[in-house]
Amino acid sequence: MKRYLPYPGRRLQGIWTVYQARRVFMQVSVGSCLLFFLTAFALAQEFEFPLRAPEGTHHLEDSQGRPFLISGDSAWSLIADLSLSDAVLYLETRKRQGFNTILTSLIEHKFARNAPANSSGDAPFLGTAFETPNEAYFEKAEAIIKAASRRNLLVLLYPAYLGAGGGPEGWYQEMVSAGPEKLKDYGRYVARRFAAYPNIIWVQGGDYDPPDKALVTAVAEGIAEVTPDALQTVHTNRDTVSSVYWQGADWLDIDTVYTYGDVAEAVLARYRSGPQRPFFLLEGKYEGEHGVNEREVRLIAYSALLSGAGGQMFGNNPIWHFSAPGLQPASETWEQALFSRGAQSLMQLGKLFAELDWWKLVPDQGLLLKAAEGGEHHRALAARDTDGSFAMIYVIDADNITIDLGSLPGGEKLLRWYDPSSGVFAEDAEPLGGDPVKKVAVPDATNSSGFRDWVAILSNNF
Repeated sequence: MKRYLPYPGRRLQGIWTVYQARRVFMQVSVGSCLLFFLTAFALAQEFEFPLRAPEGTHHLEDSQGRPFLISGDSAWSLIADLSLSDAVLYLETRKRQGFNTILTSLIEHKFARNAPANSSGDAPFLGTAFETPNEAYFEKAEAIIKAASRRNLLVLLYPAYLGAGGGPEGWYQEMVSAGPEKLKDYGRYVARRFAAYPNIIWVQGGDYDPPDKALVTAVAEGIAEVTPDALQTVHTNRDTVSSVYWQGADWLDIDTVYTYGDVAEAVLARYRSGPQRPFFLLEGKYEGEHGVNEREVRLIAYSALLSGAGGQMFGNNPIWHFSAPGLQPASETWEQALFSRGAQSLMQLGKLFAELDWWKLVPDQGLLLKAAEGGEHHRALAARDTDGSFAMIYVIDADNITIDLGSLPGGEKLLRWYDPSSGVFAEDAEPLGGDPVKKVAVPDATNSSGFRDWVAILSNNF
């Protein structure tokens, strides 16, 4: 029987597993456990903002040229719905769980208790939308952005979320009424208002491909006019290719993938098609919606990262709306959901990738991973280091995999299995000498969460 050990990385020795912390959380009060949890898991790597979007790469870099892997949480209603103290609680928790990115709407149209007003009752505009910004509203918004900045968190900030189908969930109809000139003035305003915060990337659009692109373009150009170095990206309709729909948009620095389908397929298609600039998975299915459990959260994340994306965003119901009106019922409060199994799984993923030169990974596309056998719904995904020093394979319900080590030059490799739900490695590494084509057995037991998804790391040493 194989024994499993905590991940042996240089920064992670002596750290409790999230599974252990969860057990403690269930036995003590929320307040005392939260303090313990936040103290024990300050794992996020520090970077220096502003970020850069270098051409020819799939990932972002910080101001010192260090690769930045987006590991984010979708907190749509953060600014509109939470008090500053609750916002700080949320940000501090996510920071110490290893998240480095937060997504949020600057102005919320529907999904907040007092929408479009914030928790203090301040509306974003004095009168007609996009004409006269309300300083009281944006002062509180700035306080939350500042709190994120102090924790070195990237903020993906929507200046005006359009809304699914251009409907009442977002601001598109008000944008049509306002017109391009007022929207450009609004873009200038928010750019000036938040120019002091280099941890912002502006996200245009939102669940919609507007027939009148000039409205979104006006906001983006207003921002670019005031802060020309600020990075911008876009949130399209589901399964729209952002680089195609917004082709020629001078303000667009980063592409996104948004799908509820096969994430690996969608991300790999974007990786192959180009253009050669950073892109990431902006949205997949959320935990707590559409029957998504922790295993699917892991599948979504590993599918994105092993297929060429420069990061991925996580979502949880009720976190995204902070227990305000949402789209589907939730079985727990947002405070309880901070410690969800999906969040814990992504914490383990972050620790694993922090120990690897992940930016060297390229989608395998059949060179290393030749075949996988298993149950009816088994999956296997792989990525290789460009210089052949290591590779990663993620499997679900597979019994064995066939690999060709001829695709990994640079010496004899060892294989070690990793439990992605607990952050624990198998004690023994399996030598992979001899015939380059090998059939390797996947652990036949379930992992610590009761699922059969595993990660294989192939490396010259451990």
